[in-house]
Amino acid sequence: MGNRGLTEALRHVKLYPMRIRNLNHSTYQHQYHIVWATKYRRKILKPYVLTELKKILYATVKKYPTLWIENLNTDQDHVHLQIEIPPNIAISDAVSVLKSNSSRYLRSKFKFIREIYLEKDGIWSVGYFSSTIGLNETRIKRYIEWQGKKDHSHNSRLFT
Repeated sequence: MGNRGLTEALRHVKLYPMRIRNLNHSTYQHQYHIVWATKYRRKILKPYVLTELKKILYATVKKYPTLWIENLNTDQDHVHLQIEIPPNIAISDAVSVLKSNSSRYLRSKFKFIREIYLEKDGIWSVGYFSSTIGLNETRIKRYIEWQGKKDHSHNSRLFT
């Protein structure tokens, strides 16, 4: 079954409302919850900084068409991101690009951030948290168990 056939089969089953994406040789639904904090947990992410942070993160993702930000929010000292990352890009590489571009941009935009973080190695702490957002485990197990059954009418009822 080619990528298009697999995509249509997954849409028919309606496993989950996430986007189904295609690369040359794969079909996927990969979303992650990514969290990273400001260095020293400084509370610099005020509403007016959040506006600029969103601008630069969306601008960065626009340069990488296979990345997709589904949701984005912050507290005053950390960022929460729901992002789609394809299987051919390492999560660490995507996070690194987002953190470095946003750090550089926010430092150039806000004098108070430059003054807080005098060194040039960025405004974000080292590292990040990541977890997958995906299909319900029970639904996947039932879907796999039903594969090869002769009566396909049950498949569509399993996942609705």
